[in-house]
Amino acid sequence: MKNLRVVIITGFSGSGKSTALRALEDVGFFCVDNLPVILLPKFLSITIASSPKIKRVALVMDLREKSFLDKYRKIFEAVKKQGFKLEILFLESSEESLLHRFSETRRVHPLSERGLVLEGIQLEKEKLSSLRKMADKIVDTTDLNVHQLKDTVQRHFQPSSKKKKMVINVNSFGYRYGLPVEADLVFDVRFLPNPYFVEQLKRFDGYNAGVKKYVLQNKECREFLDQIKKLMNFLIPLYEQEGKVRLNIALGCTGGKHRSVVMANKISDYFFSRHYMVNLNHRDINKN
Repeated sequence: MKNLRVVIITGFSGSGKSTALRALEDVGFFCVDNLPVILLPKFLSITIASSPKIKRVALVMDLREKSFLDKYRKIFEAVKKQGFKLEILFLESSEESLLHRFSETRRVHPLSERGLVLEGIQLEKEKLSSLRKMADKIVDTTDLNVHQLKDTVQRHFQPSSKKKKMVINVNSFGYRYGLPVEADLVFDVRFLPNPYFVEQLKRFDGYNAGVKKYVLQNKECREFLDQIKKLMNFLIPLYEQEGKVRLNIALGCTGGKHRSVVMANKISDYFFSRHYMVNLNHRDINKN
């Protein structure tokens, strides 16, 4: 058995294959979209020879490639005979759901030659029936949002015993510009003294030494940070236990320039010190 795990993501157009690919990329897979199936054996051979550190690859393959249906079975079987661990993830969804998604995106279905989306969906379902029977994992995405689909895919292909620590996304924002839509946890730091009302500080942002000192010297600020750390130490192991691989934390002040930036930086530093992978973003730092 060759030491390279190969996941083929396929299924209905509009069922979420790109989302599934990004989900696997987030947990360490080397990912390729729309590789012609005839190139798969060569791609795997080159990967092993030139990039031995790559242990897991995921590839989206589907009917966008005209010769896919005629060649996939023979090539997949050949790859398995060569000793590769090949798994097929098949994504599907209801006709109603797919119609709604195509209507929202205004994309053209690859098999709707006359422009009739439903006709393309039904034809694709028929053509992919044999491939569906070969699948190792079938996921119905009808009732899944983007985050649920990502979690479903990652939970299946990233066993909990081998799971890396989750990715922590820390965002600062200004309530004036609305809540971040992807936030899992939102903390309002508008209770802290506002540097905006200090003339010598208002034109700077949360990276300025004076602004940081003004915010962090506050007793309630230090207590708040301690409480957040305690809460995260309680919640994160429980999230990881349930298969969650990323956590989006947002801290907001009025304009997103001073207090929330300082606090987001401090929270990020804490997670860095605990060896988490941290992404830090200040959404509104330049808006006022």
